[in-house]
Amino acid sequence: MRTDKRKVVLIGTGMVGMSYAYSLLNQNVCDELVLVDVDRKKAEGEAMDLNHGLAFSASHMRIYAGDYEDCRDADIVVICAGVAQKEGESRLNLLKRNKEVFRSIVGPVTESGFNGLFLVATNPVDVMTRITYELSGFNPRRVMGTGTALDTARLRYLLGDYLRVDPRNIHAYVMGEHGDSEFVPWSQAMIATRPIREIVEGSGNSFDMEELDRISEEVKGAAYRIIEAKRATYYGIGMAMTRITKAILGDENSVLTVSALLGGEYGQSGVYAGVPCIINQNGIQRVLALKLTEEELGKMAASCEILRESFYGLES
Repeated sequence: MRTDKRKVVLIGTGMVGMSYAYSLLNQNVCDELVLVDVDRKKAEGEAMDLNHGLAFSASHMRIYAGDYEDCRDADIVVICAGVAQKEGESRLNLLKRNKEVFRSIVGPVTESGFNGLFLVATNPVDVMTRITYELSGFNPRRVMGTGTALDTARLRYLLGDYLRVDPRNIHAYVMGEHGDSEFVPWSQAMIATRPIREIVEGSGNSFDMEELDRISEEVKGAAYRIIEAKRATYYGIGMAMTRITKAILGDENSVLTVSALLGGEYGQSGVYAGVPCIINQNGIQRVLALKLTEEELGKMAASCEILRESFYGLES
């Protein structure tokens, strides 16, 4: 993959896509950003709006509206296109409506000669990432979704607030489906190198395990509450996508909980799910398998089964 020019093509200029684009601009993540949308005029307007802010940033990005041919020499194609999630609608209910959208996108991208990485954000992201993998024929290491990256950030924020610790020093993950069956493997949750459970259990009355369970439920339901309040979520996921993009373009070997194709890890195969992975310029360098308890493995299996049923339900 070429990284000298750091070119990103964004497909879908809705609120999620443009929150991502705005974050890329402010963090000076890439050199060239191409906006592609079925509504070409909207993409042109968004490009103009972003360009008018360049003078106030440290970035020298080239930003313009384009088409699928612009994917040919891109490092990353980011897909945010799709129909919006309705209030009270689960992510999995979006699946059939969004599959047809992806048929019209992935083919033209690959036909352009694109040889970089796919990053998928459209919900239900785990299944949509698998659809992208199937349609593209790419090596699965080069096709990833945002997975539970945002859920993990939400978890660390809430834990940091409760335990009065900088979230950047909390090492805890949300795994499985980006949705209702996701879970927190508390056996692997740490502050520095000390298990959070151990800290809570030894704190007297300062902290309690029930509050950790409440936090995990709050993380799981965060998107629904935001949608109820403001109809959509976009800032958080836009910044999560930017973090993944930085890890790729910077060849960082960073650990992020993206949606990846499992090949035996956690006893699961042939399914995309949110798991900690090492991310660099080649995509998913490897899945970083954690040592889960039997109970946590059961939760992972249940979550993966839901994702399998959703995917194979499309074939029936």
